[in-house]
Amino acid sequence: MYPLLLCSFISLTIIIERLIFWIMESGKRDPKLVDEMLHLIEQGDYQQALHLSKDASDYIVRIFHSGITHHHFSLECALEMTAGNELKRMKRFLRILDTIITLTPLLGILGTVIGIVISFDLLGGAGLDDPKAVIGGIAQALISTAMGLSVAIVNLIPYNYFMAKVEDAVAEMETHLTNFEILYKTGQIKNED
Repeated sequence: MYPLLLCSFISLTIIIERLIFWIMESGKRDPKLVDEMLHLIEQGDYQQALHLSKDASDYIVRIFHSGITHHHFSLECALEMTAGNELKRMKRFLRILDTIITLTPLLGILGTVIGIVISFDLLGGAGLDDPKAVIGGIAQALISTAMGLSVAIVNLIPYNYFMAKVEDAVAEMETHLTNFEILYKTGQIKNED
């Protein structure tokens, strides 16, 4: 039961941290700045776009800033690398939560098996004269399986919620980055004219 309690504590800490992260990220979103950046990119005004995005907290704008900063070298690589870093921030600790979801039922089953082994050992020593001791031991052993399953089930809901948030962010990044690349090429054509 102690490993299950430790897993519960760790998962609760991760869930709270991720909730705070996503609440703060939604507060940092700035769709107007994203639209303004795209307009400036379309116009080819990279200096103004860099100035506007310098200290931005919106993750889309930060990706744009990296692309503009490195547009002379490799725009696509800069966008991909920064988007990858943003995704890494969004997925932080989710592997641990996924491991806990997988591990806790197994720990519970292990606890049950150990409890049953101990109960049968008692049965071997006491004989069939005291079946209550054996049945009580088996019932107690099953508590760890129930606890392990409960921890996994309770953690599965926030895990899937956080993964859905990451998937939504990926879809949004892909849309904005495609727009960025198209408008960047438009801005280059305008600058050449």
